[in-house]
Amino acid sequence: MLLDRAFLLFITLFCISTVFALNDHTVHSDKWTDEYDRHFRKYSKRYFGPLFNWHWFKAQAIAESNLNADAVSHVGARGLMQIMPDTFKEINDKNPHFAEVDKPRWNIAAGIYYDRLLYRKFPTTPEQDRLYLALASYNAGYGRILNASRKLQTDSPLWLEVKPYMPRETRAYVDRIKQLMGTTS
Repeated sequence: MLLDRAFLLFITLFCISTVFALNDHTVHSDKWTDEYDRHFRKYSKRYFGPLFNWHWFKAQAIAESNLNADAVSHVGARGLMQIMPDTFKEINDKNPHFAEVDKPRWNIAAGIYYDRLLYRKFPTTPEQDRLYLALASYNAGYGRILNASRKLQTDSPLWLEVKPYMPRETRAYVDRIKQLMGTTS
């Protein structure tokens, strides 16, 4: 029994590492430096596990803010991960050690933590689609994905099924992150 569980754990970790270790390379952007990498690595590992490719979150930050820690959007989203102040407050209530939204370390930590919350909302969706749906939710809101899932009459939505129901900005956002990661699938 213990051997069976160990084998299943090994197979599970192997499959996850196969999916997320793909494209572990330099992203196609002049903003892809090593700045902030330690924070992306640390919080990716903390919230997604050691086998998850942390470059996805750095690509997300490039798409969000062009890796500008001082970025503020027209709607008030702040920092590298463009976190709304109210969203940061909710995240900070559960993580009081996340000191300030304007500090790159805590902005990255909060963004990746929030990605994890969104990622967990799609437990029966295949891994790569879960990531795309979490990214789309980060941009457009989880409610948009939920509404599209209802229209599709599914509890396990796939990104390509949901994509036509998303705003143009969200489709471009996910496509940009995929492009930065060197994948178009």
